[in-house]
Amino acid sequence: ALRALCLAGLGAAIGGGAADQCSWRGSGLSQEAGSVEQLSLHCAEGSLEWLYPTGALRLRLAPRLPPTSAAVKGGSPPHVTACIKPTGTFRGAQLYLEREGVLELLLPEAPRPRARCFSWLPQEKVALFLQATPHPDISRRIAAFRYELRGDWLARPALPAASLSAEGACRPCNDTEILMAICTSDFVIRGSIRSVSNDAELQESIIGVSATRIHRQKFPLFQAGGRPGRPVGSIRTPLRCGVKPGPGTFLFTGWLHFGEAWLSCAPRYRDFQRIYEGAQRTRQNPCEFPVD
Repeated sequence: ALRALCLAGLGAAIGGGAADQCSWRGSGLSQEAGSVEQLSLHCAEGSLEWLYPTGALRLRLAPRLPPTSAAVKGGSPPHVTACIKPTGTFRGAQLYLEREGVLELLLPEAPRPRARCFSWLPQEKVALFLQATPHPDISRRIAAFRYELRGDWLARPALPAASLSAEGACRPCNDTEILMAICTSDFVIRGSIRSVSNDAELQESIIGVSATRIHRQKFPLFQAGGRPGRPVGSIRTPLRCGVKPGPGTFLFTGWLHFGEAWLSCAPRYRDFQRIYEGAQRTRQNPCEFPVD
C-alpha cells in the first residue's frame, strides 16, 4: 500500500511545494486525505517541518553542486551525499529513501536524534518519502528534520551513519588522504587530546581538543577557554572507532556536520610533517601548507 501511494503521487503535485527554497514548513491539515504533496528543494542544507502529518510528502533534493575534482579530471563519477537529522520531537510520520522506485526506511516514528546519511550517483533518481502514521490525535505531532547535502566528500569523512560504508570510516588515513584533507576540510587544527567521552545512545565519541594552532576553521568551533592562548573545542567520531586519549600533538581535520565538528584525518603532527615534506620534494602536494 505504501509503494502504491508513493507511485500514485508521482504524477500529481498538490500546491505548497515551492522550488528554489532551502526549507519548507507546512501542515497536513491543508492536504486531501490520501494525497501526496510534491516538494523540491535546491539548497545544500535546510530543514523541513510538517505539522499535523496526514497523507504523505515526496521531497526531491537537487542541490546545485559545483564540479568535483573527480569530474574535472575524468575520474569515476562523484557521489552526492545527503544526511538527515530528525528533531528530538519527531512524531507522526516515517521517512523513507526512495531510490529507483524502491523504498528503504530511514527514520521510524520517534527515532533517536541521530543523523542518517546516504549517497547516490548524479544520474540516479532518488527522493525522500515522508509517510504519515495513523493516530487518533494528530494535534501534538510534528515531523521535522534538518538536511545537508555535499558533493564528492573528498577526504573520506567519518560520518555517523550505518548507511554509509562502515569499513573505511575508522581506518587511519593514507598519505594521499591526509594531503587532501589539509586542503579541503572545514577545519584544520593542530593540538592535543584533553579528554574522550562516549555517548552510548548516539553512538558517538566526543574528543576534547586543546589547540596550539588553528590553521583553518570555517566557523568558530574552537574558542578561548583553556590555558592562556589555547583555544579548546570538541570533535566527534563514531563510537565504533574506539578513540582513546593519548599523548602528543596531532593535526585534526574534518567537516562541519549539523553545526558540529566531525573527524576525518588526524595524523600525529610529526608524521604529517614527514608526509608533507616528502610530497613537496616530489612536487605532489595538492596545496601549500605552513610547516614548522
